[in-house]
Amino acid sequence: MIHRRILLLVALASLPFAGCGPKTSGVPTVVATTSIIEDAAKRIAGGHIRVECLMGPGVDPHKFQPSASDIGKLDSAKLVLYNGLHLEGKMVDLLEKPNSKRKAVAVTRTLDEKKELHHADIDGGAHDPHVWFNVVLWMKCVDVIADELCELDPAHAVEYRTNALAYLKELQALDAEVREKASKLPKPLRVLVTSHDAFGYFGTAYGFEVRGLQGASTATESGIGQVQDLVTFLGENKIPAVFTETSVPTAGLQKVIEGVKSKYNFDVKIVGDADALYSDALGEPNSTGATYPGMVRHNIDVITRNLAKP
Repeated sequence: MIHRRILLLVALASLPFAGCGPKTSGVPTVVATTSIIEDAAKRIAGGHIRVECLMGPGVDPHKFQPSASDIGKLDSAKLVLYNGLHLEGKMVDLLEKPNSKRKAVAVTRTLDEKKELHHADIDGGAHDPHVWFNVVLWMKCVDVIADELCELDPAHAVEYRTNALAYLKELQALDAEVREKASKLPKPLRVLVTSHDAFGYFGTAYGFEVRGLQGASTATESGIGQVQDLVTFLGENKIPAVFTETSVPTAGLQKVIEGVKSKYNFDVKIVGDADALYSDALGEPNSTGATYPGMVRHNIDVITRNLAKP
């Protein structure tokens, strides 16, 4: 479906893009659970739909508890866009509340199950929800978002479709850019160790072995055995760096690198601060990870720079 729409881009190129400023009244409201979904919805909607977000920059969706104001946002929305695949956990019961006037849609609903990863720590082996780390898979989610906005507001459907096609073309180029940058890093150096196991789709798509201290859900705490296993892996394989994440505490990884130093007398660099990876949420406005393309580009640049041999 995506490729067919991309072919239509030439035919639609003469149509105007959404260029009007933001509107605050008389327009339908869409609520996105995560900042990553919000970013895509805003790119497509232009100024015709008000898009609000439940979980802002740096918020961990695995542990998110909606407030009374969050529930108010959901109740006033015409459409709720959520990730699905258990990212929002038990919040799905609230999002899909029976007899609600709103429509709730999982943006991952059209993904091929054969391409979805599984993790035993998520409800006994449910799908890994972090699909946005494979840009091609995320393009399919963008397509769902576009379909839903067109259905919600058919009067502006042509404009939404035009915006979506332009964005999909940008994401195709982004995917090619990530593949090129990853290919320049020798295969033995493509080992990504992070705070939690969120980068499985990234590893599968771009050729990295991925390890996380915690499982795919940060709601599952890491135990002593996981710490020791990671210490052994880093020390025996002389992995030069591990990466913190903007939405996950760093204390666990700090214990790991201290363990490597003590057991193997080997220094592992802990990459953090401005170089922390964006995982479950986008960054603050004006940061390198304020948008989805910016987040993806920041991550691949930080990863390849810190894993390359000096």
